[in-house]
Amino acid sequence: MSELATRAEKLDAADDLRGKRDAFVLDDVVYLDGNSLGALPAVVPGRVEDVVRRQWGELRIRSWEESGWWTAPERIGDRIAPLVGAAPGQIVVGDSTSVNVFKALVGAVRMAGEGRDEILVDATTFPTDGYIAQSAARMTGCTLRPVAPAQVPGALGDRTAAVLLNHVDYRTGRLHDLPALTAAVHGAGAYVVWDLCHSAGALPVGLDEHGVDLAVGCTYKYLNGGPGSPAYLYVRRELQDRFDSPLPGWNSHAEPFGMRSGYEPAPGALRGRVGTPDILSMLALEAALEVWDGVQVEAVRAKSLALTDFFLECVAAYVPEGRVECLTPIAHAERGSQIALRCEGAGDVMKRLVERGVVGDFRAPDVLRFGFTPLYVGFADVERAARVLARTLG
Repeated sequence: MSELATRAEKLDAADDLRGKRDAFVLDDVVYLDGNSLGALPAVVPGRVEDVVRRQWGELRIRSWEESGWWTAPERIGDRIAPLVGAAPGQIVVGDSTSVNVFKALVGAVRMAGEGRDEILVDATTFPTDGYIAQSAARMTGCTLRPVAPAQVPGALGDRTAAVLLNHVDYRTGRLHDLPALTAAVHGAGAYVVWDLCHSAGALPVGLDEHGVDLAVGCTYKYLNGGPGSPAYLYVRRELQDRFDSPLPGWNSHAEPFGMRSGYEPAPGALRGRVGTPDILSMLALEAALEVWDGVQVEAVRAKSLALTDFFLECVAAYVPEGRVECLTPIAHAERGSQIALRCEGAGDVMKRLVERGVVGDFRAPDVLRFGFTPLYVGFADVERAARVLARTLG
């Protein structure tokens, strides 16, 4: 056994989160793609069966009240809240990330008011965020300016209405400075919308602490909610009475069963709802979130950094020099919970890694992405992944 393999065993033995691994359905593969789709929490299949067979099959329409279907969006939002540093009553679950980005960005421009007709968007953003920003700009009559996150402070002006940023870059794993950038946007009198898809459940976010205005995120990555599980929208409490959603629906009406022709928004974060909740996916997510019981996000972050540090050490030791280039920042303050390696023939390399039991993913044209989900990834997994990568590269 190599020195690194021995160290991995010792690190796993001392890991305070190691017991959480049993809460997931895992096989013998090294699963390093939780930044795309989290593993299945073991409690979910039984819970979904109950929702289908008993709540839907037996109680039917009564389940909206008796099984708590009606209050699920805000109840599950309150389960997510501590994972992103938010007090209860500010997060509503439902719709997709894309839909929630649209709500948040248009809502931010409307709050900014007259005289502010420019939207800044992260130039390195996940493409959909960029598409939504383009549409929101057309809809609101704003000019759209793509800028790198580091350039945002210098790009802000008295015409800036809203800024849409990613907390962690989806390709490189770079962690952007949420507190400083939020402060800079506020200093210019604008509103900020943060996309938390690659940070929620992997590291502390501090939405309330840092005064974030609006935030969105998916739940199928580090939160393990399942494929296509509903996203969430955060609206800071002080802004909720002013938040004017561009997608008003009967579910966000102050009197949803009044069936009135005039729209009156519900109080609080509920005005972020639109239509009928996707109950099957939503209640699967609620069950999945139980794995977080008793877990501190700070402990998750500490293990995440230790895992990614150890992976880089193993790659340096095992992989022939010059075969890969790390795109993820080495500094902890600038790193999310993934490692991105530039590699010639990356698409083919990832296919061969998967065949050999190491599952990451590929981003064109030449990036290998490895996501480290601390609740179920261990140090032995990390050492094995680096060893298989070295063998694959020959």
